[in-house]
Amino acid sequence: MEGMLKKGKMAESLSIAMLLALVGGYLDIYSYLARGKVFANTQTGNLVLLGYNMAQGNLEKMIYYLLPISFFAFGVWLAKIIEYKVGEGKHFDWLHVLLGIEIGMLFMVMFIPEGKLNVVANIMVSFICGLQVQGFRKVNGNAYSTVMFTGNLKNVAERFAHYSLTKEREALENGKVYLGVILMFVIGGWLGALTTGKYAEKAVGLINSVLVIVFVLLYLEKRDLIKK
Repeated sequence: MEGMLKKGKMAESLSIAMLLALVGGYLDIYSYLARGKVFANTQTGNLVLLGYNMAQGNLEKMIYYLLPISFFAFGVWLAKIIEYKVGEGKHFDWLHVLLGIEIGMLFMVMFIPEGKLNVVANIMVSFICGLQVQGFRKVNGNAYSTVMFTGNLKNVAERFAHYSLTKEREALENGKVYLGVILMFVIGGWLGALTTGKYAEKAVGLINSVLVIVFVLLYLEKRDLIKK
């Protein structure tokens, strides 16, 4: 929680990381269950399925998986451009712009019916995840991801191993941070499975409210900086 107490570091706090990990897990299971078994976050799975369908000569399925992969990459690219062009504003900064885009697009995804238009929903969600993974890259000063968790899992094992060898308290605390983020991702998947089973494509609206909370928290921090 230390990062949350430092002015200008709210975006790197454990609180924000856990909220965004919740979003990441939720969106991954949502896209898989409600949008035709496509992974919005972990493009590794989509890349493997792309290769499989290349081997099968299934052009339609190749395009089906290539689209979310491409739009995820486009989201990362655009986030970097926005970071460079917008930077730190007086009332809003580039992270607010990213979150605003995410919130607006997820709201639209709610109203895309399941079926033939799943591909549209998937590319939008993948694009959103690309924005998020580029926008939020550190927690308490350590690199992490809110949407791809193999690296986070590796860091848990690495930090705990380091602590077992050196007894350095910092390694233990960092390991706990990564573990907390992973647990929130799993909870996001659990919650997403429950709500998607009940509300289908509309279920994405629930997790969008979490992004609104993140936006508000970052905005309130910005206001405190302006007052001082």
